[in-house]
Amino acid sequence: MELDLGPEIAQFRAELCDWIAAEAPAGLAELADWRTAMTAGGRRGARLTEAQADPAYAEWAEKLLARRLICPQWPEEFGGQGMDAVRVAVLNEEFDRAGVPRVHRGMGESLVGPSIIVHGTPEQQAHFLPRIIAGTDVYCQGFSEPGHGSDLAAVETRGVVDGSEIVITGQKVWTSGAAQANRMFVLCRTDPTVPKHAGLSYVLIDFTDPAVQYRPISQMSGASGFCEDFLDGVRAPLFNVIGGLGNGWRVAMTTLGHERGGRATVQYLGYEREFWELADTARKRGKDAAPLVRQQLAWAYTHVELMRYSGLRTLAQVATGRPPGPEASVAKLFWSEYHKRLGEVAMDIEGPDGLLRPEGDGYPTGRWQNVFLSSRAGTIYSGTSEIQRNIIGERALGLPKEPRVTG
Repeated sequence: MELDLGPEIAQFRAELCDWIAAEAPAGLAELADWRTAMTAGGRRGARLTEAQADPAYAEWAEKLLARRLICPQWPEEFGGQGMDAVRVAVLNEEFDRAGVPRVHRGMGESLVGPSIIVHGTPEQQAHFLPRIIAGTDVYCQGFSEPGHGSDLAAVETRGVVDGSEIVITGQKVWTSGAAQANRMFVLCRTDPTVPKHAGLSYVLIDFTDPAVQYRPISQMSGASGFCEDFLDGVRAPLFNVIGGLGNGWRVAMTTLGHERGGRATVQYLGYEREFWELADTARKRGKDAAPLVRQQLAWAYTHVELMRYSGLRTLAQVATGRPPGPEASVAKLFWSEYHKRLGEVAMDIEGPDGLLRPEGDGYPTGRWQNVFLSSRAGTIYSGTSEIQRNIIGERALGLPKEPRVTG
């Protein structure tokens, strides 16, 4: 099943496909699997970082910059094309099908930039947004803190105004991409005397400042994709406060509103490739005829197809001008719980061999061991499965809010 998005979108898709075929540097698609499923392995980030250092990647990025295909969804006055959501979805699909990277500026493009566009002053927009598009500023997220789980409003990191600067002290945790970042967007408490949502500010800081220290968090997969961060009196000009002092909660909600949208129409492709890899593993181990294995593989394929149809439904909604609502939580809950279960199925197919790690330095893991171990994180980051179920129950189904425990 495919959606008919009309002749204009069909023409846009054809022209884009032709441009990619003509302009993609030789060997770019072979540098890495740019389309791997998000939670397919804890060491995926390191492999992509190596590929991004290749001259072919730099050449491709220059071509995309020249054509305004980096941050294309941003308004034209901020360096994008003002692409609507349907065209962005088609863009993602065609880059994915060609096996080439879209050159996404990470959290700067998808989280910080939209928040600056909505809440920043003209001077802040003129300063920060071009640096994101150019790749000069690479951001990581400073929201989560130890001991607070998903209660973002309970932030304890302090921000104290000192003349024309704000001085930030505290600890953040579960920071993705900290090792590659030179900037961080931080939610800190600048007024402890008001209700907790009202006393927060959203600040952009220099993550290379000597007052910032971070260290990797070892995961059970052997990878270290997350970090914990220590901010010991980091100074930033008040110019770096987005939305003004005390308005951080509103800015943070804009940021989080963009966090779970993303790649709904193409996300299934990575899981589809992974499924066929697992089916091939079952054949190699002589288990493809076993009734239980066939049943488990059928279950997995069905779930991948459900992801595909869910993505098409999201695209159809966007095409009619209706933004996604709680469906984003449904999708996040679905793929994360699916992938955790797929790891268990893969280990069953591997059998006793799945209990033996490969030889090598550090803590090496095999292909399916990596999926089994790293996929557990997917049910926690970007909102735990429990939080997603609450959102679905309360906002989509209209069920009563979960009672709050006091005392």
